[in-house]
Amino acid sequence: MDKQHRHTNKLINSTSPYLLQHAHNPVDWYPWGEEALERAKKEDKPIIVSIGYSTCHWCHVMERESFENEAIAEVMNKNFICIKVDREERPDVDQVYMEAVQAMGLNGGWPLNVFLTPDQRPFYGGTYYPPKSWEKLLKDIANAFRTRRQDLESSAAALTRHLAQSDVERFKSEAAATELAHDVTAITTKLRSVFDTTWGGMNRAPKFIMPSVWMLLLRCYYLSNDAALLDQINLTLKKIAMGGIHDQIGGGFARYSVDGEWFAPHFEKMLYDNGQLMSLYAEAYAATGDREYKEVIEAFFTWLLREMTHPEGGFFSALDADSEGEEGKYYVWTKSEIEQNLGERAELVCDYYGVTSEGNWEHGNNILIRRETDEEFLTKHQLSPEQWREILTKAKDTLLQIREQRIKPGLDDKIITAWNGIMISGLTHAYRATADTRYRDAAVKAMRFINSHLREGTTLYRSFKGKRSSTTGFLDDYAFTIQAAIDLYEVTFNEDYLEDAASLLRHTLKDFFDEKERYFFYSHHEGESLISRKKEIFDNVIPGSNSVMARNLRRLGLIYDNEEWISLSTEMTTAFADITRAEPNYMSYWGITLLESKQPIAEVVFIGEEAHRLREEFQIGYYPFSVSLGSTTSSNLPLLQGKEALEGKSTVYVCYNKSCRLPVHTVKEAVEQVHYFYPGH
Repeated sequence: MDKQHRHTNKLINSTSPYLLQHAHNPVDWYPWGEEALERAKKEDKPIIVSIGYSTCHWCHVMERESFENEAIAEVMNKNFICIKVDREERPDVDQVYMEAVQAMGLNGGWPLNVFLTPDQRPFYGGTYYPPKSWEKLLKDIANAFRTRRQDLESSAAALTRHLAQSDVERFKSEAAATELAHDVTAITTKLRSVFDTTWGGMNRAPKFIMPSVWMLLLRCYYLSNDAALLDQINLTLKKIAMGGIHDQIGGGFARYSVDGEWFAPHFEKMLYDNGQLMSLYAEAYAATGDREYKEVIEAFFTWLLREMTHPEGGFFSALDADSEGEEGKYYVWTKSEIEQNLGERAELVCDYYGVTSEGNWEHGNNILIRRETDEEFLTKHQLSPEQWREILTKAKDTLLQIREQRIKPGLDDKIITAWNGIMISGLTHAYRATADTRYRDAAVKAMRFINSHLREGTTLYRSFKGKRSSTTGFLDDYAFTIQAAIDLYEVTFNEDYLEDAASLLRHTLKDFFDEKERYFFYSHHEGESLISRKKEIFDNVIPGSNSVMARNLRRLGLIYDNEEWISLSTEMTTAFADITRAEPNYMSYWGITLLESKQPIAEVVFIGEEAHRLREEFQIGYYPFSVSLGSTTSSNLPLLQGKEALEGKSTVYVCYNKSCRLPVHTVKEAVEQVHYFYPGH
């Protein structure tokens, strides 16, 4: 036993920060694996599977209240085999048992606590329990397992049958052929019906940002030129940027707002949210030229480098909501703190961020928010933009230095392949919109980390913390890495990225694809056999891996002139077209692939010594239905064959379905050709 701790359990050898947090609980925790599962069968004991992640606030609370309680631990150890799961390392296990709890008619969430028979079949579960309720539940279930086991077995059998049902069979349909304009109208009409026209986002609380929904709507705006739709997108992005969900001092975004006004965040910061938001704000900046969006990107990038980046370039997973046992303590301010540190600037800064003596949050503290636009604030105080920018920059630097001296929230420093792919794509979008090469360089370095530490041939691994985990990658790891590699090719013209993307795509078709249902399993064909093997269909806070794969198939199919890949993408997308039009909130990335399947994609090819300069100039604009290809020398890519620099000048070719318009030498002329298909642009 560890001499510094009274208890040490089987989690002590884990690499997961979440499992290590529980390594000294008096509960005899096991990691998910053969040892625990075999012991349950041998001793004929029910299993508790407790699932969470390292930055989960209520996971910490339940640990303090129940899992560190000696009396409760004794009940758990005597009657159950206790297994801890990090949902970020084992999303496959989380998927199965989350669906089981939801099938019981209960709300899902984390911590997720599920009771299983000795052969892994779920019969009861829930989320957070206060200590007295948890202890009573443990005793009741232990008693029921002894005295009414057949009832529990029947319940487990019914739930297992439910888990075996396929979402593909449940939700796909023979969609009638529809025009692109019909799809755009159906999607926007449905989403408009739930817009919050005061605060932006959707009309609900708590509020998750759901970046892919707004990226879909930006494309609908591009196709329809609907000014009212753009107004709603801008309202949403501005209100988010002004709200407490956005770290006004340090940059980056929290997971969600607990209210409908983006005011009070659930303070944890997740890499996957922030990577998507980098893409969203970059696309919005490209589409509108609004300087505020560029400032959001810049502050975000500074935070990413300062707090979330491994020395070799990979990105860490998350920052906890809690510090010193209190949610949000690191991020909030009293008015007196600001006055003491900012002197004569304090009054202006407090007014700008809504800081009061009473506080707008708990215990006299303030969450920094902006309730006025910069224009309104500058007019009120008779300041020029330059004057205020100088004051605010110095004030933020000072407050950040003060904040850095506080006890920081916990950092989950494992590096997850899928989430790094999301962030790499976000950085490529930021580079496209701004032409700031720092973003591209960070993306290149992060992909180098994946290739060095998380990849072996065509096999990806799930995560890295000090060393590579033994868990091989899931479909989202492949989907987002392939997407990132394609995105990197488009901003570098380095064909190694395309070759990597294509080889990983072939691997997923061989080892994840279900020929019967024509979609991808979430886990590898030869991965661990759970009681149910799932396909990730719906787009949630993170787009579902099947919709990302459908888009990858189309993009690579176009670049490599591979009709088989394009056809499979169309088949996958069309089968979900009806539900995509009916429920775009839950099928947002499918919505993007649906529009791309019907809208001609501009193949924009840059040839010659100036290819990169021309590409950079072109990509500053917002052209979502285009793919950029090019070379300064020669290339074997099908779409580049027969294209050369003309008249001794670098040349741009704009083609649709392999039919090219006249070659041109300026981006202005190329843009006119791209816009030929988009009335109103």
